[in-house]
Amino acid sequence: MTKTTTAFVTLAATTAMALPALAAEKWDLPMAYAGSNFHSVTGAEFAQCITTGTGGEIEVTTHPSGSLFAGGDIKRAVQTGQVPLGERLLSGHQNESAIFGWDSVPFLVSSFDEHDKLYAAAKPHLEELLAEQNMTMLYSVPWPPQGLYFNKEVNSVADMEGLKFRSYNNATARMAELTKMLPVSIEAAEISQAFATGVAESMVSSGATGYDRKVWESLSHFYSVDAWLPRNYMLINNDVWSGVSEQNKNVINACARMAEYAGTWRAKEYTGFTLAGLAAGGMTVQPAGDQLMNDLRAVGETMAAEWLEAAGETGKAILDAYNGQ
Repeated sequence: MTKTTTAFVTLAATTAMALPALAAEKWDLPMAYAGSNFHSVTGAEFAQCITTGTGGEIEVTTHPSGSLFAGGDIKRAVQTGQVPLGERLLSGHQNESAIFGWDSVPFLVSSFDEHDKLYAAAKPHLEELLAEQNMTMLYSVPWPPQGLYFNKEVNSVADMEGLKFRSYNNATARMAELTKMLPVSIEAAEISQAFATGVAESMVSSGATGYDRKVWESLSHFYSVDAWLPRNYMLINNDVWSGVSEQNKNVINACARMAEYAGTWRAKEYTGFTLAGLAAGGMTVQPAGDQLMNDLRAVGETMAAEWLEAAGETGKAILDAYNGQ
């Protein structure tokens, strides 16, 4: 049992002592990523913390790997009350609002520390937008910095032309267009099959996604570029949230704080571990060369300008707050 898991258990058990045993209200929690992914592990501990911490009054069951709702459908399911809560990569919904894509602007930040400051600047605007859509964010956890996966050696953007590129949000689709790759929309649960069958030949993602999906079985190269650090969000429907007792809200919020801490710690620890795992699987794992990085930064400048234009005054406020820290 890890230190973070032990902390979840201790928190839940301590909180539960004062609560009476009541008939359980059953909550389903859909998640897009494999059960072994660190986001899903953190979500499962969060669910158990709620179940135990409320004395069984709220019983949460997790459904990883898009088994209850596909990743792209989870936000809508929470928003409309089909499920009480769910975890989702909000940048996948940047077509609804550019604010959902604040964490996928290439090379705006490239480290966890920089990302934390940008998150602090974006968070109040994000919470306001979610409230308008009948949801509350309980916690959020970053992914490790994003790198590029290919089925061949790549030394420049010119080498990427024509490759079928897995896209999962507006930013990745736009990156494909600007590098003359061919964007193919593929959910996380479909990655292994997509690469094995040639539906996709490349992607931008963290070492964690590639490791979980054993992409070394189909791909050959991973280049560290630290393009951005997207985030997953645990969301709850506001109608459900308003019906939760203050005592149980306190339990859930305490579990959420622990989940955010544990998940962020895992993201940092998992970075080196998963890159080593990709190499052990047979992939070439290395930093991108100077030519490739220069080419990608030029693409990033275009995408950053486009995002700022789309995000308008709110986007400017986020960047001003970030730069003013």
